[in-house]
Amino acid sequence: MSGAPPVVMRLVASAYSVSEKAGAIVRKVLHSGELGIVEKTGANDLQTLADRLAQQSICASLSKHFPKITIIGEEDLTSEEVREDLIDSGQAEEIFQKTCPAEFTDVKEEELVVWVDPLDGTKEYTEGLLDNVTVLIGIAHRGRAIAGVINQPFYNHQLGAGAVLGRTLWGVLGLGAFGFELKEVPGDRRIVTTTRSHSNKVVVACVDAMEPHEVVRVGGAGNKIIQLIEGKASAYVFASPGCKKWDTCGPEAILQAVGGKLTDIHGNSYCYDADVKHMNSAGVLATLRNHEYYTSRVPPSVLQALM
Repeated sequence: MSGAPPVVMRLVASAYSVSEKAGAIVRKVLHSGELGIVEKTGANDLQTLADRLAQQSICASLSKHFPKITIIGEEDLTSEEVREDLIDSGQAEEIFQKTCPAEFTDVKEEELVVWVDPLDGTKEYTEGLLDNVTVLIGIAHRGRAIAGVINQPFYNHQLGAGAVLGRTLWGVLGLGAFGFELKEVPGDRRIVTTTRSHSNKVVVACVDAMEPHEVVRVGGAGNKIIQLIEGKASAYVFASPGCKKWDTCGPEAILQAVGGKLTDIHGNSYCYDADVKHMNSAGVLATLRNHEYYTSRVPPSVLQALM
């Protein structure tokens, strides 16, 4: 296959395409009215038919075309035969118009780990808060998030009947991020986005310590990163172990591709190797700019709570 794009770019192009298929699945299940909700660990940790079908679609599609990659999905599903209509073979041609960053041109398929959250913001999905819902696919190499795709299935839904729904954002380190207009919060305003449904005393203490002018509480890790890159928030602060690697891998890559940063609450980077624990035990702190200010504001009591 001489002349074929490097595997990283082909994988991103496939992830882009299958994320759009997953987004269509998420919309179709919602419109059917049969969400198939089950509780995993409690009322704030739900799984729907859309989670299950979208994950089957993403994992089976990527495995078919990239059999040597490692894929880690959020949902613990039985290894049943995946329906043929869930398999996606498309590739986003626009990605092949870009040049692969030199450091990734020789990366081998077996060196890549893909983290999949088929429906980020499931609780919000079941409650009709559709702006919060995303499909997340992150690509990691040697423990580092290097590329990501975020599909927003219900983007434009507020425009009503006839609106074209959905958009896909993507990025690669060293190349940039695409599918949105990068904006920053004006001036010296500090707007903190944080959890909508998983708050506690430690989370509140950490947010308050940032001395924000405004606090935005929304669902979904992918959604919160979009808030950062579209100028609706300055920092995403979550001083709790509730987030997982599939929540942050793809969004982190997109954020970093435009100069932002995502760490734990101590300011340490997360590792996305295949054998790491899935929980982001030391919380999440993400910013588009001025990361050091926010890490410096984290109270000692919060650091101690998330050791």
